Amino acid sequence: MRITRSRSLMAAGVLASTALVLTGCASGGTDTATDAASDLTIGAIDLAAAGCPATVTIQTDWNPESEHGHLYSMFGDDAVIDASNKSVSGPLYSSGEYTGVNLEVRAGGPAIGFQTVSSQMYTDSDITLGYSNTDESLRLSPDMPTTAVFAPMEINPQMIMWDPETYPDVETISDLTKAGAVIKYFGGAAYMDYFIGAGIVPEAQADGGYDGTPANFVASGGKDAQQGFASAEPYIYENEVDAWDKPVKFQLIHDAGYQIYASAVTVRTGELEELSPCLTALVPVLQQAEVDYFDDPATTNALILDLVDQYDTGWVYSEGVADYSVKTMIDLGLVSNGDNDYIGDFDEARVQKIIDSDTPIFTKLGTPPVEGITPADLFTNEFLDQSIGLK
Repeated sequence: MRITRSRSLMAAGVLASTALVLTGCASGGTDTATDAASDLTIGAIDLAAAGCPATVTIQTDWNPESEHGHLYSMFGDDAVIDASNKSVSGPLYSSGEYTGVNLEVRAGGPAIGFQTVSSQMYTDSDITLGYSNTDESLRLSPDMPTTAVFAPMEINPQMIMWDPETYPDVETISDLTKAGAVIKYFGGAAYMDYFIGAGIVPEAQADGGYDGTPANFVASGGKDAQQGFASAEPYIYENEVDAWDKPVKFQLIHDAGYQIYASAVTVRTGELEELSPCLTALVPVLQQAEVDYFDDPATTNALILDLVDQYDTGWVYSEGVADYSVKTMIDLGLVSNGDNDYIGDFDEARVQKIIDSDTPIFTKLGTPPVEGITPADLFTNEFLDQSIGLK
């Protein structure tokens, strides 16, 4: 049975021959990556001189996928895969030039027991940066504060999808519930509490029993709706779920009013000042990596597919999904420069809206955010290079 992304707030294809990736053993991956870097010449950007750690370790929130392409695009053909630890490491490149440090990217989701990236960051001090949604950072602010420094996604790809044959007149989530549909989602997701409170989804029509597989959606014959990711499930259900094999329609959670920044790159707040010299040099590298990835994703997607295959977590990810994801992220504006000419920034008013809407929700659940928290506690745009954006 295909398993789709099982991320939530509370819990969480043929390879191209150009995938020039070495497979390292679990105990020797970092050493091998260090050896590979020993003969390299540092290019225009020297992250070591900027004070970055010898290995910049980034914890993602799911299995390797195109949404994480900006990270994997910073590897070269000397990357080392540690399949047992679900990580890949190697010299960190910026537009093909070595930056003086190594990069390690770790898978999330099943690889970390579906716990939040924030909790993983506070468990393992070797992690330099990690992905965190705005609402996760808000909820965990008392005990595991994180500050976002780069937004790789302008719009959260999460969506609610439905069968257009069953609901031909439905255009929005509000229309969907008025038509009587029950929405299956991962229980504990803050966006559903927001939708219920805003009157978009009646509580009786919110079913928190989604298990990450297509089984229940298919079994309902189109009667039930379901959460998913606009950058993946529409393609999967139409092309790879044999029991469905037809289009779905959807509305983004963002467009229905819940506008978090998804998978924002964050640091532990207490280390922000110490890491600032590094971040001043590193964050523009992250920006450029995203621009480079969307300009030419093929080699990076080959690496991503190889990683999924070698990690073997039970998750299925095909070349078709990877290519669809890249196109969809651009077409829907999930990845964009937003309302300016550079990529990766956060909007203060948007973050404040999440604080205002989610603080009562989390307080009711017994996990109130830090009292008096402000957007400045959750993000900073200070390290962004305003000359780097998608063209």
